[in-house]
Amino acid sequence: MSPDGGVVVRFGAVDYSVFAIMLLISTGIGIYHALTGGKQKTTAEFLLANRKMMFLPVALSLLASFMSAITILGVPSEMYTFGTQYWMIISSYVILFPAVALVFVPVFRAVHITSSYEYLEKRFSLVIRSIGSALFIIQTCLYMAIVTYGPSLALEAVTGFPIWVSIVALGVVCTFYTTIGGMKAVIWNDVLQAIIMLVGLVAVVVVGSQKVGGFTEVWKTMEKGARLKFIDFNPDPTQRLSIWSLMIGGAFGLFPLWAVNQTAVQRFLSAKSDKEAKR
Repeated sequence: MSPDGGVVVRFGAVDYSVFAIMLLISTGIGIYHALTGGKQKTTAEFLLANRKMMFLPVALSLLASFMSAITILGVPSEMYTFGTQYWMIISSYVILFPAVALVFVPVFRAVHITSSYEYLEKRFSLVIRSIGSALFIIQTCLYMAIVTYGPSLALEAVTGFPIWVSIVALGVVCTFYTTIGGMKAVIWNDVLQAIIMLVGLVAVVVVGSQKVGGFTEVWKTMEKGARLKFIDFNPDPTQRLSIWSLMIGGAFGLFPLWAVNQTAVQRFLSAKSDKEAKR
């Protein structure tokens, strides 16, 4: 029983098997790319997958990289609490993605670098590069602490494992396949994880809707709870969310993440051509 009297659902044999298989497949992908191709002997292969990746795995890798536990756990909570208005964040992509593809991607690919911070050195100085790199390391450490804590907390609820066990286990597997398999292993693991996340989200929506009487019943419940809020054109800047804050504010807020963040830039640079990177 949970503290509020509800029933706590625990992992069964099938759940543990799926979880273990996922970790083994991730490890296997790393080993495969460590033993095939150029065997990660060059900087270009290790850091940029030899610049030979097609657009689809790169796109799915970006999706998996930025669709973290914060997104998967936080967005449903946002919509449950405040309504569906937040879905209009997708309107920001109309501004964001063309700008990234037409402005930032060509610049980074034209200078033949391996990181966005190498560009800072070429454009400014080694000092600026060092400052940018240090800030990115600090930001990433703080970010990773949050995105690993979220799923580990969820695993603790269904397995009873201490949070630190999940964090260490996931960290060891990810570090292992990244170290031996390089960027190819990272991208193909991201592809696997993106597919599983998308299938899982669809399954949650379908099964959850069925359990409460179907999607029509879900819609009626949202209407009764005043949660159906779609496009709000109110220009009041003090309002919590509107189409303007989500589209314009969202675009500017996401620019640093999608345009110059090393996670994104490294994937842009791994594409086999400018056309593939822009797609």
